[in-house]
Amino acid sequence: MRALPCLLGPRGPLPLALLCLLVAARGSLADGQPSASPFTSLPTHGEMMTKYSNLSLETPDISLTEHSRVPVEKNITLERPSNIQLTCQFTTHKDVNSVNVTWKKGDELLQNYLLNATGNILYAQYMFTIINSEQMGSYSCLFGEEKEQRGTFHFKVPEIHGKNKPLVTYVRDTTVLICKCQHCSPLNWTWYSSNGSIQVPIDVQMSDKYVIDGTSATETRLKITQLSEGDQGSYWCRAALRLGEREERVELVVLSYLVPLKPFLGIVAEVVILVAIILFYETYTQKKKKHIDDGKEFEQVEQLKSDDSNGVENNAPRHRKNESVSQ
Repeated sequence: MRALPCLLGPRGPLPLALLCLLVAARGSLADGQPSASPFTSLPTHGEMMTKYSNLSLETPDISLTEHSRVPVEKNITLERPSNIQLTCQFTTHKDVNSVNVTWKKGDELLQNYLLNATGNILYAQYMFTIINSEQMGSYSCLFGEEKEQRGTFHFKVPEIHGKNKPLVTYVRDTTVLICKCQHCSPLNWTWYSSNGSIQVPIDVQMSDKYVIDGTSATETRLKITQLSEGDQGSYWCRAALRLGEREERVELVVLSYLVPLKPFLGIVAEVVILVAIILFYETYTQKKKKHIDDGKEFEQVEQLKSDDSNGVENNAPRHRKNESVSQ
C-alpha cells in the first residue's frame, strides 16, 4: 500500500498538507473510532528529538537503482543510545511519484517517514531513536512492487575479541584467558565454561582455581591455576552493553608432559624397527650364503669321490693285463 504524500513528506504546498490532515481527523471523529492503519505506531521525530536531544545523531545512507540485482546492506555499530536518521536514495527513469515506498523493521511496517524527489532521484528518510536493545536490529527501505529493490541497515553492538587460535598449555600450569572490546566500555563482564552444550557461569567465590581481573573496563582476564586435563574445553566471555550483549569463545587445550615426547618416541620406535629389519636381513643373507657354500662343498666332495672311484675301476683291468703278459 502506498501512503499518502500529504502525510509523509513535503511534496505538496503546506495548505494542501494541512487540508489532508483536517480531512483525516474529521473522518476519524465521524466514525467515533480511530482509523485502522497497517502501519506500526511510533513517536514522531519531533517528539523523539525533544526528549532525546542530548544524544548523538547517526546518519547512515544507502544508494539504490531500479537495476540493482541484489539487496544493498550496511552494518552500523552502536555502543550507546543515539538518534538515527536513515536515508535511502533511489534512482529511476520512471516517474518518481509512481514508485511505491515502504519502510520495515524486520517484518513490521513503519510509518512517519519522509519522501522527497529531485529529478529522477527519490529520497526516503526514516528518523527514530535507539535507546535499548529492543530497537536494535534490521531496518529496510523498499522501492517498487513487482521488482522490489531493498536496502537494509543492520544495527549491532560492538564486537569483542578473544584469542582466535586455541590456547595450548600443560598440566599443572597456570594460564590467562583474555577478551577485549576495542571500541566500547561494557557495563560488566561474565565468564562461562562449557559443559557440553550448556554454559556454566564461573563463580570465583566458590573456587580458588579461578581469578577474574576486571581492572580495565575494555578488557577482562580469567586466570586458571593448577590446570588439569579436565579444564580443557571452551570458555566464553560475555560483555553486557547498554544496547545489548556480545560474547566470544576462547578454546583451551591442556596437554600432559608426555605429549611432547610422543614424536620423539615415534622416531625412536621407527629407528628400532629399521635396525631390526636390517639385522634380520643380514642374518638371513649370511645363513643363505653359508647354506649355498655348504652345498657347493658337498658337490665338490662327491665329485672327487666319483672321480676316485672311476680311477680305481680303470686301473684294475690294466693290472690284470700286465699279469697275463708276464706269465
